[in-house]
Amino acid sequence: MMSSECLNCASPVSQNYCSHCGQKSSTHRYSIKHFLLHDFVHSVWHVDKGIFFTLKELFTRPGNSVREFIEGKRVPYFSFITLILLILTVSGLLAPYIHITATDLVPEVSKAMTNEFEKTISRYPKLYLIITIPIYSLLSFLWFKKAKFNYSEHLVMNSYRIIPEMLFNLFGSVVSIFYANKQVLIVLCIMIPAVFGFIYSIWFYYQFFSKSAYGAKGRLLRSVLILISFFMIPMIMGLIAGMLMAKAH
Repeated sequence: MMSSECLNCASPVSQNYCSHCGQKSSTHRYSIKHFLLHDFVHSVWHVDKGIFFTLKELFTRPGNSVREFIEGKRVPYFSFITLILLILTVSGLLAPYIHITATDLVPEVSKAMTNEFEKTISRYPKLYLIITIPIYSLLSFLWFKKAKFNYSEHLVMNSYRIIPEMLFNLFGSVVSIFYANKQVLIVLCIMIPAVFGFIYSIWFYYQFFSKSAYGAKGRLLRSVLILISFFMIPMIMGLIAGMLMAKAH
């Protein structure tokens, strides 16, 4: 059904979409046939298309694609919030079938040296990645301050950055359902994701700030320093806590 007046806001319509509210000028009566042949197929296809395109960009040109998204090129990309929630949902559905966690793969000597916070992190690696977003965003904001991106934009940037890492963790979870060899799982679930996350993050930041006022060496150095700064935070906090406890005694 084509209307010369928007059925949503009553504004005059001369093209395919209302210039006032964005609704399509062509609407249809709902029916089972139309739902199955149009709405369902259309919605699934466009969601899949957005997911596949976004994942392809995150694995082939991560920093450049996310910078373009933040600067306004947003139509082809899938929402980072929805994508993160989707990964967490799949992880939740798989959780009852996973009998080996990252904690089980840590050697006994390391377990003795691991505090409760670190044990919690190893049990919920995907949630841990989400918690790190504001911290990484603050660090990237400080190290690349001349790039003129605000803190909120750094939050969006780092939200997209963790998605490939979350997928690696999800892949490790799937493998652990069907495979029980601890030595292999240590490599697949701990070592490879850790190395991938470190290299990918440097590559991501290096690309993202390629249009900013930093040379290649400066971008590479600052990208590495973001990660070093992050890993130093627990050490500094532990040192401060130790000094305070020593003074208290």
